[in-house]
Amino acid sequence: MGRMSTRSKTEALLRCVRLAAAVFAMASGLTPTVYAEPTDAINRPVIIYVAGTAGGGIDLYARLLARHLGRHIPGNPPITVQDMPGAGGIRAAYFLAATAPRDGTALATFANGPLLEPLIGARNPGYDMSQFTWVGAITKDVVLCLSRGSGPFKTIDDVRQKQMNVAGTGAGSETNTWPAILNDLLGTKFKLVSGYPGTQETIIAIERGEADGRFISLSALKTAKPDWLRDGKTNLLLQMGLEKSPALPDVPLIFNYVSNESDRAMFALLAAPNNIARAFAAPPGLPPATAAVLRRAFDATMKDPEFMAEGVKMQADISPTYGENVQNIIARIYATPQPVVDRVKKYFPQ
Repeated sequence: MGRMSTRSKTEALLRCVRLAAAVFAMASGLTPTVYAEPTDAINRPVIIYVAGTAGGGIDLYARLLARHLGRHIPGNPPITVQDMPGAGGIRAAYFLAATAPRDGTALATFANGPLLEPLIGARNPGYDMSQFTWVGAITKDVVLCLSRGSGPFKTIDDVRQKQMNVAGTGAGSETNTWPAILNDLLGTKFKLVSGYPGTQETIIAIERGEADGRFISLSALKTAKPDWLRDGKTNLLLQMGLEKSPALPDVPLIFNYVSNESDRAMFALLAAPNNIARAFAAPPGLPPATAAVLRRAFDATMKDPEFMAEGVKMQADISPTYGENVQNIIARIYATPQPVVDRVKKYFPQ
């Protein structure tokens, strides 16, 4: 396939945007006209629930936020983190929707799988992400397909020739869905080894040779296993995102391998949540004043020198999105045209 010019690539991506209801163009372009100002204080302890296990990328970003957010909430409540793994993140999402208190004392953060599950999963998880109260997102991200550095898989073409075992964390998670999608559309030979509780467990499996690699976000890799990138202990075969990460200009992008507009629209929907990575939500139905307290505290934290310095130290990419913007992006994702949704559905649990 011939090399496309930058302008051609942009025009092709814009066609996907129109077909997928512009769900991803908003991450950098949307600016809310008016922000609600906080009027209430939160005087009780706040818990951030993590849809993953200790030491994973979601967990590390949650703990980073927890160490600084309380200073910017009126009432200065203590903030703790509680891991809630299970069902690829769906357990924590259901808890936030059905059980968590609606008083500003409960937040949760997820990987991308639970964000899309109510829209494209066949099962009814009991929640609707567009109804959650979105507080903000810390960064923008890409998903990587990586292999153990010493292994035989150096490029995505190698996986077309030989079976590659990849570790997965549960049905509906990106670790489980991307292998099936790429096998179908690119002719790869990924074999999923699922059931690991979280990021750290999959990393151990790769180091032990139980798995050849996995699909993981760049932000999670940089925080959970920075030496893999620094010391060349991993091969990066492919990145899934709307555009390449500036840090990985030589790693091919999924859109390089597909020219069919329907395929590109499907990949665009799956990659859209990467533009609001490490997003934090409160339950549905939060009082507007309480939502404003949390959102403005999040905004202030993103500019806090101590927060930013710690982010640099742990190699966290800080590229935040305001809560109001995240809310609108999620709403537009859930307004994706039905033909695109139907195409994606077959890769999610029945």
